[in-house]
Amino acid sequence: MARKLIWVGSSQKDLSAFPEQVKDDILTSLGLAQEGLKAEHAKPLKGFSGASVLEIVENDRSGTYRCVYTVQFQTGIYILHVFQKKSHKGIATPQEHTDMVKRRLKIAAEWHAETIAREKKGPLR
Repeated sequence: MARKLIWVGSSQKDLSAFPEQVKDDILTSLGLAQEGLKAEHAKPLKGFSGASVLEIVENDRSGTYRCVYTVQFQTGIYILHVFQKKSHKGIATPQEHTDMVKRRLKIAAEWHAETIAREKKGPLR
C-alpha cells in the first residue's frame, strides 16, 4: 500500500513554481518513495544520520532544484523542503536550507506523534 505524501510548510507551493519537467521528475521519485522504493538519484542528505532524510536533485537549463524528504515515519512520506539552489559554490547544501530541513523535520515528528496518538484513541463515538 502506498504511503501518503505529507507536505510540510511551503514545500508543495514551492514545487509548483518549478519547471514542468523538473516537477514531473521529482513527483515520479516521490511516487517511488511511496511504494517503498528509492529513485536512483535520491541520496541521503549529508548532516543527517542514516538514510532517513533523502534529497532528490534535478538539473534543468534554468538551474539546480532540490527536494528533501524523510521516510522515517510510518504515517507517510514527509516532504520537508523544496528549493532551487542558487549558489554556484560547490555542491553543499547552504546552511539556511539545512536549518529549514531541521525545523521542518521536528514539525514532521510532531505531526507523526499526533497522528499515532489519534489512531490509538480509536474512532470517535
